[in-house]
Amino acid sequence: MSLNDQHADVLRYTAFATDPKGGNPAGIVLDASGLDDAAMLAIAADLGYSESAFLTPGPAGLGPEGRAFTVRYFSPRAEVPFCGHATVATAVALAERGGPGDFVFATPAGTVPVTVAEDDGVLRATLTSVEPRVEQAAAADVTEALAALGWSADELDPDLPPRIAFAGARHLVLAAATRERLADLAYDFDRLKALMLRLDLTTVQLVWRDPDTEYVFHVRDPFPVGGVVEDPATGAAAAAFGAYARELGLVPAAAELTLYQGADMGRPGVLTVGLREGDARVRVSGAAVRIPS
Repeated sequence: MSLNDQHADVLRYTAFATDPKGGNPAGIVLDASGLDDAAMLAIAADLGYSESAFLTPGPAGLGPEGRAFTVRYFSPRAEVPFCGHATVATAVALAERGGPGDFVFATPAGTVPVTVAEDDGVLRATLTSVEPRVEQAAAADVTEALAALGWSADELDPDLPPRIAFAGARHLVLAAATRERLADLAYDFDRLKALMLRLDLTTVQLVWRDPDTEYVFHVRDPFPVGGVVEDPATGAAAAAFGAYARELGLVPAAAELTLYQGADMGRPGVLTVGLREGDARVRVSGAAVRIPS
């Protein structure tokens, strides 16, 4: 046990998978009331996961006692406004202790309701994003991102144009024309990080659309601003991508998308993105399991 772990009860879960060897690991501290910012950052850095979640009781009136929490998220380098996989992992950890049902998280990005249900012995959490938005990506910024990635413009899918999408955190969406292009990821860490810091991006959401179905996508997320080369399964980016897909008319107003992520890293995960007609918010669902000590 590390020095940092001795100051808090740190749980380790992986989200968007039912196998501890898949999905995206997250650290969880269910009672962070005794930790300051430096201590939370130190724990996140010690764990080395893309994000860790730190909980304190939620503000009065947010929700039922014991099921409403203030949640902060730290990468190994800095605090981030929202993290989907750590939210899913945390909700499942809470449900294992207090039973499935509804939770409410007050996050730096806004209020995020989460519902946990059991299906054939597997707990699945569904988060509801804050209000999303999608904006144009400047041509010069796209050019710089491609240069940092080592991609050429003709390797992009013309039917999925670059955009910046937000559903709690900002992500640049770039669509590869082929699965092979998506699989071959070797980028200039410092160059991409500098661009992302300038644009206030959390990840770059790289996607490839399965030509056999309009509802299946394969995705990857470089995360140099968090000190991590690649995020294995990115719930915040999945929510942002759901808003992107709806905004561009790639799918109907009411749809369920399946995003496969992590296979290229050896940590396969599955994210389900739900869109509802008349409700701009995006729902992201997935399983989570504890990582054995």
